Amino acid sequence: MSYEWFVSRRYLAAKRKQTFISLITWISIGGVAVGVTALITVLAVMTGAQEDLRDKILGANAHIIITHVSGNGTGDAEAIAREVTRIPGVSGASPFIFNQVMLASATRVTGVAIRGVQVDPPSTSSDIGRYLEEGMLSHLAGKYARVGKEEDDLGATVEIRRAGIAIGAELAHLLQIRLGDPLTVVSPVGGTVTPTGTTPISRPFFVAAIFSTGMYEYDSSLALIDLDEARSLFSMEDRATGVEVKVDDIHNAPAIAESIDTVIGFPHVARDWRTLNRNLFFALQLEKTALGIILTLIIGVAAFNIVSTLIMVVMEKTRDIAILKAMGASSRSVLKIFFLEGAVIGVTGTLLGDVGAVGLCEILKRYRIIELPADVYNLDTLPVRLEFGDMALVSAVAIFITLLATLYPAWSASRLDPSEALRYE
Repeated sequence: MSYEWFVSRRYLAAKRKQTFISLITWISIGGVAVGVTALITVLAVMTGAQEDLRDKILGANAHIIITHVSGNGTGDAEAIAREVTRIPGVSGASPFIFNQVMLASATRVTGVAIRGVQVDPPSTSSDIGRYLEEGMLSHLAGKYARVGKEEDDLGATVEIRRAGIAIGAELAHLLQIRLGDPLTVVSPVGGTVTPTGTTPISRPFFVAAIFSTGMYEYDSSLALIDLDEARSLFSMEDRATGVEVKVDDIHNAPAIAESIDTVIGFPHVARDWRTLNRNLFFALQLEKTALGIILTLIIGVAAFNIVSTLIMVVMEKTRDIAILKAMGASSRSVLKIFFLEGAVIGVTGTLLGDVGAVGLCEILKRYRIIELPADVYNLDTLPVRLEFGDMALVSAVAIFITLLATLYPAWSASRLDPSEALRYE
């Protein structure tokens, strides 16, 4: 053990006449710990929010979307899907139809986005099935359609065929319907053109499934029907809006999208999930960066406490420093003594902050302490994902700032002239 470390440790130990300085030392350690805990926890929450939103978005949407540049759909969807599935990294591809319609229950009407998906055989390009609360997606297929006799608006008995439809839990609540209840889909697309305009198409459905992704935007405004039913509803015959693709690794989606563009070529274009949701994820990343910078200031404040603590120690130990230098201690050794003292404060505070952050993140993950309105934040509680990289970065920054704060007091102590310090002793 070097004598610099021995002296530095003795200066950190509390004595009766140094109680105030010792208190300031603990306040400095606490300031660093609080700053590190807050910064790591906020970064964990922001990372959790990013990944939670990403999982919900990808649960209701494909990883890659292939569409025609004209925006009017494509007649080669099946052929494109077969060709895309041969590309390495692609786990599934299937045609889809997307449009805007009106949904009407017995008491309510609302506008929704409706998507026609492949049900038989089941589509391998979407994970919406894992969010089902009631019913089965397979019941959207035409063979499960309900055929019966009902009275029309004029009181006449007519035969009605109701195909299955899957809706979000919030949409079911909004329309005041349950599993098995009838619904009517009204579409202005594909209707009959008359001298007075286009007559909307109206088709009866029944609620075959209810899903809940946890994302209010989807649960309140998305409905799914069978691809063949969508083609019939929108008079698209053998056409589709595009092809949805699922990949093995979502982080490779941009590269796979480029490969798809190379294989299928113009006039089709492939866009990955990051491109489709660029604004959302850019905003989340910007918030994470901004909060990180702001909370780093807490560590900066704690660093000023370390500066003040060490300056008071230097003033208190002026005679001791002079005696050490008179005995042969070099300026470098004196600088090292106080540098080590500040380093101990910074490292101790950082380690305590790391422990506090891990504990706080575990509490937030295990117990739903903070509830959020899902219709505002698309989250019902704070999601937490603690990344080792974030913790290591914060710890490194905290230690760097605290070590930087020790330089001036340590340098000031090393410059002390023994003869001046001992003149009046």
